Amino acid sequence: MNADNPLSEKVRAANNRFVDVSVAKAEGYAPIPCASSPAGNGAMGIHYVNAAYLSDDKIDLARPEAVMYEPMPGGKLALVAVEYITSKGPAALEGQLFNFNSAPNRYGLGAFYELHVWAWKPNPTGAFADMNPDVSCDLATASGG
Repeated sequence: MNADNPLSEKVRAANNRFVDVSVAKAEGYAPIPCASSPAGNGAMGIHYVNAAYLSDDKIDLARPEAVMYEPMPGGKLALVAVEYITSKGPAALEGQLFNFNSAPNRYGLGAFYELHVWAWKPNPTGAFADMNPDVSCDLATASGG
């Protein structure tokens, strides 16, 4: 599981409580619909977003702005990654630079910096890539999870 990546190990240790989606809900995270690649090369999954963390621009290893789940059979959700987001940049976490997203964008947000950390599901395109070709939204419900 990205064991050769110290940041993934730290993220997993700090956020493993989110394996149970009810913990994310209890901490103020709410789902948005499953995000797939427009090019058809994978997905990010269902993001559970914490609006308070999204608006404060702080980067805290144990308080990611979004927690990402892959829809599984039977309506279950599997934790696959977290995402850190800030409008202040250039941004970095433990030396790993964030990606810049200009506005307008498909999320309806202003320009922002983001970092995905695939700490629970290995990503063949890299531990910090946006899309994971091994994640699918095929089992997502219309309600977003």
